Amino acid sequence: MLELRELQGAFAAHLKGEDRPDLTEAVVGDTISAAARLRIHRHHVGQSLVGALASTFPTVQAIVGEAFFRALAEGFILRELPAQPVLAEYGAGLPAYVSEYGPAAALPYLADMAQLDWALNLAFHAPLEDRLTASGLAGLPAERLFDLKPALAAGSTLLRSPYPIDRIWHASQPGATVGTVSLEEGPASVLILRRPDDAAFASLDTVEEIFLAALVEGSSLGEAAEAAVSVEPAVDPSRILGRLLALEAFAALQHSS
Repeated sequence: MLELRELQGAFAAHLKGEDRPDLTEAVVGDTISAAARLRIHRHHVGQSLVGALASTFPTVQAIVGEAFFRALAEGFILRELPAQPVLAEYGAGLPAYVSEYGPAAALPYLADMAQLDWALNLAFHAPLEDRLTASGLAGLPAERLFDLKPALAAGSTLLRSPYPIDRIWHASQPGATVGTVSLEEGPASVLILRRPDDAAFASLDTVEEIFLAALVEGSSLGEAAEAAVSVEPAVDPSRILGRLLALEAFAALQHSS
């Protein structure tokens, strides 16, 4: 008789396509043999995981079609099973898998679209929290403002791609009127954000991306402004900060009591 840990390992191997005689012996059969029961179980689990991945990566499926996505997802499942019971948290490794997936080689942007889908999924399931607003900065002396290091709100991600992933995403939505997107329209930088009822992203221009990237890497507002001005001397950093505050990109400041 298999010990619990051995039984769990045998089931995991079975789900990845390995037939285990010791597992067959541990399963009771009646009118349906133990081997047949296990095959049915593997089929149902696989179908559920493909469905979960399709829900998490809808843009990828829209781009490649249901049959192509199913084959891609089934290959990924054989490599990586869920590590916990919440299926919304399953699929972090899919973008990397897509980048290595031979049949997708003709779609070089597909891995970045998978990253965008995953980031939207993370944002959607992130906790809602108070955001930093312009009024929250009012009254701060200039030197304090320049030294401030605001953190992105929970679930937010800055994503950069050499491809126009923002336009590709819009063109892939049901009822889209964007039409054909040329890969020559890239690159693109987007900020993915948690919203009250969903998740969304905002496209950033070059200096906005440089400014925000500096903050993500731990720079202060003053240092982020210097980074943006070094690329575009005529830029107004306060405009960039104002837009990011309007997007509610940052978590509210934590004040010590």
